[in-house]
Amino acid sequence: MDGDFGQFGGVAPASVEDADRERLAAAIDETELVELALSLANIPSPAGHETAAGNFVFDWMEREGFSPRKVGATPARSNIVGTFGGGGRGSGANLLFTAHLDTEAPTWEPDLDAYKFRPATLKNREWQECWLEDGVLYGYPIANDRGPMSCFLMAAKALKTAGYELGGLLYLTACPGEIGPEPIEEHRGVDYLGKDIGAHYLFHHGGVAPDYAIAAEGCDFGLTWVGCGYSVWRIRLLGEAVFTPLLTHPEDPYAHPNPIYRLGKVIAALNRWSREYEVANRYESPGGVAQPKAQIAAVRGGVPFAFGAGTEVVNLYLEVGLGPRQQASQILHELQRLAVAEDLGEIEIEPLVVRHGFEANAHDVAPLVGAVDAATRLTLGAPVQRAAPVYSSMWRDHNVFNMQRIPAITTGFKRWRPRPKDLVDSALIYALTALAVCGRADPADAGKRSAPVYGDNPFGEA
Repeated sequence: MDGDFGQFGGVAPASVEDADRERLAAAIDETELVELALSLANIPSPAGHETAAGNFVFDWMEREGFSPRKVGATPARSNIVGTFGGGGRGSGANLLFTAHLDTEAPTWEPDLDAYKFRPATLKNREWQECWLEDGVLYGYPIANDRGPMSCFLMAAKALKTAGYELGGLLYLTACPGEIGPEPIEEHRGVDYLGKDIGAHYLFHHGGVAPDYAIAAEGCDFGLTWVGCGYSVWRIRLLGEAVFTPLLTHPEDPYAHPNPIYRLGKVIAALNRWSREYEVANRYESPGGVAQPKAQIAAVRGGVPFAFGAGTEVVNLYLEVGLGPRQQASQILHELQRLAVAEDLGEIEIEPLVVRHGFEANAHDVAPLVGAVDAATRLTLGAPVQRAAPVYSSMWRDHNVFNMQRIPAITTGFKRWRPRPKDLVDSALIYALTALAVCGRADPADAGKRSAPVYGDNPFGEA
């Protein structure tokens, strides 16, 4: 973790106390929570194939009385939306929890995966299988992101079981497509949409109106309201196709008519630029540290079965992170200048994907941070910490809500190899946070607010 929020604290909209912690902790059953997480996580759900996992969440919400509905850009890839509370008739703030149904994985198309993965990597059981062993939970879907999803589902159940009536509305959402994919080259169309049909679609068409949002993801119990975006750039090297028997090899490979021979020079230049880029564009704010980085994602050139004259075209695909204050045009100008300065030859540069990063307004997000801090202190006995930079240097769906001026954070349990207790603690933090944001529907409790949680409050809230 990266230090606490110090002078940047806020006041939770409503109070939570030791009695609330005890009451909610008694309503969270560790065995039930672990079974829920493992059952959900063991449903194969790579990007594009989230139907079964979404149906599981829908059925669970229906059994537990959270009135779920499906909101999808396509029938097979629906967002699942459940609700709880709202009995205060507008007196409490509305809080939205979101987590994603898809998990990083190979494409499972053998002819594609053979270009990216070793055979042993493809056999790794953690891509789609999760289990508990020696007190530790294994498997990528637990970590990203159906473990945190299970925690906020169980948090909502605990609030209901413990008899709380929330003043504000609590939205429980499970979304497809947070990881991807993205339409690029011939892989185009709705089948290759990711973020556009997930939380982004949910916000616009899901019937939700949150005051605050939490992207439930592993943060080692830290918190950040900063998120990076990303861009993908096609760098096309152009040359001349020469019939192999007529070819005269130049002494300098970079003078070769086949543009593949220029790859070494271009890659070396991009590597130098990438190292400088991440240093020059490091961004730090009260809500987190963003460290956008760059890496070549793929190379394509020529047609292997249609050989005989080399190729006239070779493409590099460069992934470049974007901090919350950056624009994609900056990258285009820098890459164009690099091509000229390094004499990279005939070259075309074009963005194929652009998603800017975002951050919450520190003043507006302060009450939500205060609620998480109060919940964390009650659960873990220590203030919430600012999350490590890696968690504010990637895309997470709190970006969607900060983009729309809804103050949003990402926070959750230990990212890698969590224990059952980590899930229980995370569920309790989520439940207490929901109570501290939404408040109680009981008129006698209306208007109760927590004490300042960080000492002096620079935002002057009552």
